[in-house]
Amino acid sequence: MKDLVELVARSLVDHPEGVEVREVVGPHATAVELRVLPDDLGKVIGRGGRVIKAIRTLARAAATRGGKRVTVEIVRPEGADRPSESRDSGGEP
Repeated sequence: MKDLVELVARSLVDHPEGVEVREVVGPHATAVELRVLPDDLGKVIGRGGRVIKAIRTLARAAATRGGKRVTVEIVRPEGADRPSESRDSGGEP
């Protein structure tokens, strides 16, 4: 599963060397963690989340064929700033 997600992600991004995929095997399901560079995050998520949804569907279909359950999650890249909720507390622009 890891190889499938990695192949798809590397083909989508501008910096394939920045793609990291890790498999975490649990008792009921396997979690696949996808990490990309902050610049490539939008390419992996896609407009409205369509691309990541397609990646999850592919992984789920491949896992079902093998009698397994899988989830694909994007791990927020280190150093990626979250949008500030209170950028300006009311002063001048």
